[in-house]
Amino acid sequence: MEAFLQNWHQSAVTTAGLFWMALWAFALGYLISAMVQVFITKERMRKSMGQSGPKSIALGTFFGFLSSSCSFAALATTRSLFAKGASFASALAFLLASTNLVVELGIVIAVFLGWQFVVGEYLGGLLLILLSWLLIRLTLSRKLEKHARQQAEKTSNEQTSSDSSDWKRLIKSREGWQKVAKRYVMEWQMVWKDVAVGFTVAGIIAVFVPATFFTTLFIGSGSDNPAFWQIVFQAFIGPVAAFFTFIGSMGNIPLAAVLFGHGVSFAGVMAFIFSDLVVLPVLRIQARYYGWKVALYIMAIFLIALVITAVTMHYGFAAAGLLPTAEATKTVTEREFFKVDYTLWFNIIFLLLSGVFFCWYRRAMKKSQHNHDHGSNGRTSEKVLRVLAILAFGWLLIGFLLGVIL
Repeated sequence: MEAFLQNWHQSAVTTAGLFWMALWAFALGYLISAMVQVFITKERMRKSMGQSGPKSIALGTFFGFLSSSCSFAALATTRSLFAKGASFASALAFLLASTNLVVELGIVIAVFLGWQFVVGEYLGGLLLILLSWLLIRLTLSRKLEKHARQQAEKTSNEQTSSDSSDWKRLIKSREGWQKVAKRYVMEWQMVWKDVAVGFTVAGIIAVFVPATFFTTLFIGSGSDNPAFWQIVFQAFIGPVAAFFTFIGSMGNIPLAAVLFGHGVSFAGVMAFIFSDLVVLPVLRIQARYYGWKVALYIMAIFLIALVITAVTMHYGFAAAGLLPTAEATKTVTEREFFKVDYTLWFNIIFLLLSGVFFCWYRRAMKKSQHNHDHGSNGRTSEKVLRVLAILAFGWLLIGFLLGVIL
């Protein structure tokens, strides 16, 4: 019993340490995302995306790159683009880019997994978009796309954006930066539950789950030279495992680091990271936007594309002699998380900035006399995630208290 309680405390410390390492990266990424949302209007993003040709796909990818990495926010924006005339393929290119090619995600991956995974994320993200585009061109019927658009138009309540296109004036004004503050806080409101659950799960797995579990689930993990079929199998198991974790694109990175530390292959880890759009909550939201038939079609396209992408990236890196080793993540629970280094100073800077932004946001909300539940929609899956987040905070609080008692 005492060993269990000690592990409980250790898992809480590990969770806090992992989040401390990534805090400044989250804040920097959301600052960039907020600035883009304020200073670049949606009208510009919606132009020239009505076709399924290379230009529309490239524009969808570029605008997605500039957008938020929160899966749930990206789903809503994608639905709006599609309902207002973007092609199905270019809208999904936007969705894939907005959850795989954004700056903040690359920063967090670099913190936890290293530069090879950052390169794999961006190159793999582009390959994922190209493969999805090819699969859509080969399989999507006009009838299914028409049905999806009709459903999207029914469920889209977004009004025409009234943001000023005069970004030069906005960037020099207090008004502009207050809008940035609002968007910044909204970004955190959209992801705090995913982050809380994701980091807590990562801490629990890092401490409680033995390496034998991963070698059993991901057949071939821990092997110096896994067979081709084992690599493919791990690339398939990655999204299967992600489907039941309910963790978003940012929250699953520390868990991906734990998987890699336990010997899961580069392909398996990359497939897990790419799988934020094939999890159960996303499937439910897609079904609400487009209907279950279209939602399952999108999920199948993404699943096939990400498995092929993960395997391709694995052997491409292996051929170039760049395949990473797991030495840096095997001792995740033994890291010295809290020390005087660049992480401390960056975190202090961004905590102060976040405090200022939050104060501006609260003042704006008091003046408008109303609040919005950004990105939550009040659906069952969101309520479940909220409960899981509260349980995660309870687990962490008790874990810290056990450190004092023991």
